[in-house]
Amino acid sequence: MKRFKPFALCVTLLVASTSFAAQPAQPSAQALLAASDAIRNPAQSFGLTNTLIEYRDGKQTDTSTLAIYARADSKTGQFRNLIRFVSPQRDAGKLLLKNGNDLWFFDPASKASVRISPQQRLLGQAANGDVVTVNLSLDYTASLGGEETIDDGERQQRSSYRLDLKANNTEVTYHRIAYWIDRANSRPIKAKFYSASDRLLKTAYYRHFKLQLGIERPTETVIIDGLDPKWVTVMRNSDLAYRDVPESWLQRDYLPRFNPEQATAQAQ
Repeated sequence: MKRFKPFALCVTLLVASTSFAAQPAQPSAQALLAASDAIRNPAQSFGLTNTLIEYRDGKQTDTSTLAIYARADSKTGQFRNLIRFVSPQRDAGKLLLKNGNDLWFFDPASKASVRISPQQRLLGQAANGDVVTVNLSLDYTASLGGEETIDDGERQQRSSYRLDLKANNTEVTYHRIAYWIDRANSRPIKAKFYSASDRLLKTAYYRHFKLQLGIERPTETVIIDGLDPKWVTVMRNSDLAYRDVPESWLQRDYLPRFNPEQATAQAQ
């Protein structure tokens, strides 16, 4: 019996080695985040309409419509945005410009542009930084927090990866984000956004996926206040299309000369 022990030991080691080798590689959290970014955002310049609707206790209290023009920076890969207020009438013609980490607000009545914070509220639970196009994988470092089964924005259970996102700099909208993406296809499902003091600011659900520009993308984001769950803002995207976004539109000095009628004509 003794002479068979070395053979048995070899077999045991071989089985253990084979079992270890068969284990699937742990997915890269940063790669998963980048894949989710590609679902939320087209890879080239585009435009869309963003409608914000605020609800309190189930009743609509306010609404705003924005025209968004986005173009990726050739050096950083991050999007630069020009946002035009379409309605309500009191805000029509106002502009937001995101260029790098700078966010500028332009009011045609005063002809002045002032730098503002991305954390500042735009409408309801939607902050300025929520309506601009952002590739999260460029602003946050992701780590894999685990695998969880959660309810999505349409109350369907989804097997997901939870990613823990930590901001790379203090200029981004949120200090950290807990971000759930679908294990099957990297679609964004849910996010929780936290302040620098680690206070939950809001929870977002990404839903109503539709085929747009070759990929099924979320067309609606439901944002719920971190303290008052009855305070909800819905962001609805429509009219997503590739379009030319001239470099001149993305310069602060150009804001007083921006022509919304020309921009609308170019999109048609």
